[in-house]
Formats: sequence, C-alpha cells, structure tokens
Amino acid sequence: DLFNKVFVFPQETNDSYVLIKAMPEQPLQNFTVCLRSYTDLTRSYSLFSYATKAQDNDIVLIKPRPREYQLYVGGKFVSFRVPEDSMESEHICTSWESTTGIVGFWFNGKRWPYKGLQKGYLVSHKAVIVLGQEQNSYGGLFDAKQSFVGEISEVYMWDVGLTTRQVISAMRNWPMEAPIFGWRNLPYKIEGEVYLKP
Repeated sequence: DLFNKVFVFPQETNDSYVLIKAMPEQPLQNFTVCLRSYTDLTRSYSLFSYATKAQDNDIVLIKPRPREYQLYVGGKFVSFRVPEDSMESEHICTSWESTTGIVGFWFNGKRWPYKGLQKGYLVSHKAVIVLGQEQNSYGGLFDAKQSFVGEISEVYMWDVGLTTRQVISAMRNWPMEAPIFGWRNLPYKIEGEVYLKP
C-alpha cells in the first residue's frame, strides 16, 4: 500500500523508471488510467507508457508542453489543453471505449469535453507498463529527453470507464471500482534511480 507516498524521479535519464508488474487478463475494449504528477519540467515528458509487441504506443500519457496532455491509443493521439501550471501537483484521469472511440479526460477532478479516437480498436493485454519513460520499442529504447523528472503518485488502471464521481473517489485514493492495479496495492519494480518517499 503506497498511500501517502510518491515515486521521485530525480534527474533526466534513459535508464530509470518504474515497471508495473501487473497487466489486464484480456484485451482491453475500455480502460481508465489515473495518476498524480508534480514537476517543473517545461519540455515534453512521458508519464505512463503501455507497450505491446505490435504497438509501442498502445496506451501512452504524455505532456508535450506545459498546457497540454496527449493520450495515445494504438499509435494515434488526442490532445487536451489544461490551465497554466500553478506549480501544484496535477491529478489526471483519462478513459477510452472501443465501441464509440470516446475519450474522457479529467483534470483535478473536473471533466473536459469528450473527444474521439480509434473507434473499434482493441488494446492487447500482453504489455509492458512503465512510469516515467516512453517505450520506443516493447520494453525499452528510452530517450532521456522524454524522461520524467519530479514526483508521480496515485497511479490506477481499470478495464472500465469511470464516471466523474468515481474519478473523484480515485483522486482521494478510495476507488469505488476494483482496478487492474492501483496505489493501495501496486505491484512494481524500480529500475535505476527512482526513490519511494513519504
């Protein structure tokens, strides 16, 4: 249980990350990913990278610039603009459903307008899941210039979409729905220089 703890990524690197040692039991037709991050980076960086053998960008959460988040599904992406950084931690959740292609995005508990992406796509369940780096091939080929520097916490993934009420509950670390993995029970392995701090 990592309640009230954070992963600290102290510097730009191409070999430090957190490997999540859990994955879905079957291919994903729906998913929601939530996490909290805290950084003063202004360059592009990757928060969450879910790579499969067929597609290294099967699910990726990237912040290419300070006021924008991008969600990749199956190698294609949508962007969400967010308010100017106030040097506070940012909690984001994003969901996707295959039947409609609809993407949901919540920033600090507030829902942004829905967008569409990759209708009818199926995300493989045989994946390598990494925090703090972007996989440019299955399980590796990291680029230091895409690496995260700062703090990541409250990481969750579900194989269903969430409502705003459920997002707010997850934001408080009391998820209503049972996740594939979550902060209260996260199977992880640290690679390189990442620290777990209270």
